[in-house]
Parts: sequence; structure tokens; C-alpha cells
Amino acid sequence: MAIGLRLLTMLFLSTMFMLGKVMAGRGVTLVETLFYRQLLALPLVMLWVGLTDGLGSLRTRRIGKHASRTAMGLTGMMLNFGSYILLPLTEATTIGFSMPIFATLLSALLLREATGPHRWAAILIGFVGILIMARPDATHFSPLGVGVAVAAAVMTACISLLLRDLGRTENAGVIVFWFTALSMPPLAILMLFFGKAHDLFTWGLLILLGLTGGAAQLCMTGALRWAPVSIVLPMDYSAILWATIFGFLIWNEWPLASTWAGAALIIASGLYIAWREHVRARRARISRSVPLPG
Repeated sequence: MAIGLRLLTMLFLSTMFMLGKVMAGRGVTLVETLFYRQLLALPLVMLWVGLTDGLGSLRTRRIGKHASRTAMGLTGMMLNFGSYILLPLTEATTIGFSMPIFATLLSALLLREATGPHRWAAILIGFVGILIMARPDATHFSPLGVGVAVAAAVMTACISLLLRDLGRTENAGVIVFWFTALSMPPLAILMLFFGKAHDLFTWGLLILLGLTGGAAQLCMTGALRWAPVSIVLPMDYSAILWATIFGFLIWNEWPLASTWAGAALIIASGLYIAWREHVRARRARISRSVPLPG
């Protein structure tokens, strides 16, 4: 169940970013994309919470932390959509896979978490993969696009660290609700300046984007209810399949050999980091279960 939901999450997210790229070509601004993504996801999130934990579970004493998560989340979404607009889908997706690498690096540098030689080696291999993909020439990829994609991965890694803290007292549904709800006022204000009129087809795409974004959020939340992150995280790499298919069918894009080589290193690095996290968590559980002498 959890693995299936995570695979659906990646399909919905890939579809959402593909639609964002299509609509950018039709004159839709990033503000509009974010606004309708959140607006249409909100009722789906409320329905999910109502059917699972109940709307009473939405009460929180950590509204400040939720506000910080919202600011970081909107920035991360803007960077993620921007990277897919500026880069081919497969390249943007692959650079996004570097998030666990940055999360591990930030945990070691900012939180002083113990990071052994195995994980440092995985971090190094992941960065080599990024360098292979984003080699220093602008022949194939926009340097700005690569920079935006890397910034998106770093911001997503920062959000993951904040979610660790929030997750100690709030369940996933509460976190998703407050992120969606708190993002609406600033986006609504920005819509006064960036909102536009569109044709019916573009409106249909905007609605579809919002629904796929909401569906992705629900599937992701559901997957985490059924299994820990270390089990479902490897399914995230299925997104490269959808990115390749969408890129080829819509834009006639096919990844370069350097993209595949870099992707292999980045994915291997991310999988190894996830495995080490799983091993460390298992050891911690075992140590807690061992009774003290006497």
C-alpha cells in the first residue's frame, strides 16, 4: 500500500511540474501557478484530515513554526517550478534527487549530527554526479536553470530539517493543512498584481495542476502513514521515468549521456544515504529495547 501510494505521488508530481512547464509557455505566471496549486489542494487536504484524524486535530500551538515552514515551502515551490521551466524535465528532476545529499550535509554542518565516512563518501559521489550533469558550459543547459534547480534542492533539504522538528508534535495532515492554508493570503495579495485572464484550455490546465498537486500531497501523506520514510523514499526515483516520457512526448527531449551518468551517481548516493539512515534508526531502536542490567 505505502509503496503504491508513493509511486502515485511521483506520477502526480511529475504531471504537476509538466503542466507548470506547459502553462509557462502559455503565459501563466509563477504566482498564478502557485496560487491555483494551493487553492485547489486545500479542500482535498481538509477532506483527508476530516476522514482520518478529524478536523479537531488541526488545532496547533506551533503556528510560528508553521508560518516559517510556509515561507520556506513557497520559496521551494517557486524554485522547483522555475527549474522545470528553465531546464528539460529529466535534468530538473535528476538535480532534484540531490535533496537527500544536501539534507545530510546540512544535518552535519548545522545540527552537528554524527556523519561517518560512509555518508561523507555518498555526499561526495552525489556532488560528482551534479558536476557531470551541470558541466561548465551553456551549450545544452541554462546555467541559470541549473542554479535554480540546485537552490530548489537545498531549500527542500532545509524544509526537511524543519519538518523533523514539526513532526515531533504534529502529524503529517496537520502540517500539510497549515502550509496550504497559510500560503493563501500572501499568494492572494500577489494575484492582484500577477493574475491574468486566460483561455478555457489554459484554465483547464490550471485546474488540473491544482488537483494533481493536491492528489500528490494526499498520496504522500498516506504513504507515510503506512510505512517509514526509509521504506518509501527509493520510490521517488521513479519520477525520472515520467519526466523522460513527458519530455520526449511533448518537447521531443531526450536526455544526454552525461545526464544518465550524473543521474546514476546522484541516485546511488541518495539510495545509500537512505540505507544508512535506515540502519542507524534500526540500531537506535535495538539499543532502546535492550534492558538495562539490574
